[in-house]
Amino acid sequence: MRWCICAMVALMTPAVADPVDDVARAAHAAFDGMPSVARVETIDGICGADGAVNDQVVYCTSQNRIFVTPAAARLPQAAYLVGHAFGHAVQVQHGVADTALAQIRSRRDEEQMLRGLVERQVDCMAGFLMARAGLSPSRLTDWFGRDPLADAHWGRDPLRIGPRVSVTLDARDAWFQRGQGGDLAACAAGEFGAELLLEALKR
Repeated sequence: MRWCICAMVALMTPAVADPVDDVARAAHAAFDGMPSVARVETIDGICGADGAVNDQVVYCTSQNRIFVTPAAARLPQAAYLVGHAFGHAVQVQHGVADTALAQIRSRRDEEQMLRGLVERQVDCMAGFLMARAGLSPSRLTDWFGRDPLADAHWGRDPLRIGPRVSVTLDARDAWFQRGQGGDLAACAAGEFGAELLLEALKR
C-alpha cells in the first residue's frame, strides 16, 4: 500500500522545469538545422577545447552540437548561455555567419567591431528564444558582473582557436532585452540585418 501511495504522489508531482530543454525545444521549433544538446562533465577536450575556452557552454560547428556541463545547466543563467549558443547556430545554419566572415575578411581593420555586431545579434536571439520558450524576462546584470562570454565559446574543431570577442555586459543585456520582446526583426545589428533570420524562421 505504501508503494502505491508513493507511486501516485510521483505521478501527480509536476516535472522539474529544465530551462535548457525549454530553450532547445523552442530553437528546434523555430529553425531548421539546429544542433542537439549534449550534457558533458567537462568542456575541456570536447571539440578541441582547452582551459581558454568557456567552461560552461560551447557550440561546436564541426559536430553541430551544443555542449553544456550539468553544473552550468543548474544555474539560473543556463537558458541564456544555451540560447546564445543556439543563436550562433542559427547564424551558421542560415547564412549569417558566412556573410559576417566575408565582411571580416575584407575589413580586417574593423574585425573586432564586426565580431561585436555578431555577438550582439546572437544575444538578441538568445532573448528571442527565451521568450519563445515562455521563460520569464531576465536581465544579464542580475546574473553576471562582467562579460560571461569573452572566452571562445563557438566555432569549428579546435574550439581553442575560436573567436574571442569582449562585449560590455550592458551592451549584451541591451540586446538580450531586445530579443525578449519577441520580435526577431529587432535583432538586426548594423551590417548584419534580420532578413536571413526572418526567412529561416518557421513561424
